[in-house]
Amino acid sequence: MTAQSIKRRILIVDDEERMVRFIRLNLEHDGFEVEEAFNGRQALDKLRQTLPDLIILDVMMPDLSGFEVLRMIRESNDVPVIMLTAKAEEDDRVNGLELGADDYITKPFSPRELVSRVRAVLRRTVDTKEQTSQVIEVDERLKVDFSRREVWIEDELVKLRPTEYRLLYHFMQNAGWVISHDQILANVWGYEYRDEPHYVRLYVNYLRQKLEEDPANPKYILTERGVGYRFVDYKREKDIK
Repeated sequence: MTAQSIKRRILIVDDEERMVRFIRLNLEHDGFEVEEAFNGRQALDKLRQTLPDLIILDVMMPDLSGFEVLRMIRESNDVPVIMLTAKAEEDDRVNGLELGADDYITKPFSPRELVSRVRAVLRRTVDTKEQTSQVIEVDERLKVDFSRREVWIEDELVKLRPTEYRLLYHFMQNAGWVISHDQILANVWGYEYRDEPHYVRLYVNYLRQKLEEDPANPKYILTERGVGYRFVDYKREKDIK
């Protein structure tokens, strides 16, 4: 069975049956398997039972909010999660991303946008798993093995989410070069995200919090003001030493 022929399983979590039906029809039309849950408790049960490849999770639900469900999911699972919200305020979007969501979609949305976002998130997850098997030693403090999805800081394992791995991989593959915000969005998130520059700022901040000894004065991920970011040229520094 080829990778293209494997059906990816999507879990939809929303208390509005009409919305669940709308999403289900469009995802099944595009070749996905679909599971349903109508509240937070059902969602957590379905996650354990069906092991979905991705979860579409509504924010506003009666028993547990989507944010509460996401927090519980992230305690033990890194399955990709796309949040659904009827609110367009940036605070809601940032809150979901900070809790560990991989993306969000604001209602109302088109079937094309939904499927495009689902495929983009799944693509990022798969691409991260297929990256180089080489173990990279940036310095005595930081080591990375992308094939095992492992990052070590001073011999302690640091857990990164799939998008964080992909961003780090892109930085390290271009170490020493300045990468613009647009280039990062296109290569890490995909063309669907060309109007979402805040993703870059958020995820650079996440990486700095996890990797840098002093996030306020980073030595790995450097800001090039008005342009983008540059990962320290660790190869050159080793040659100099």
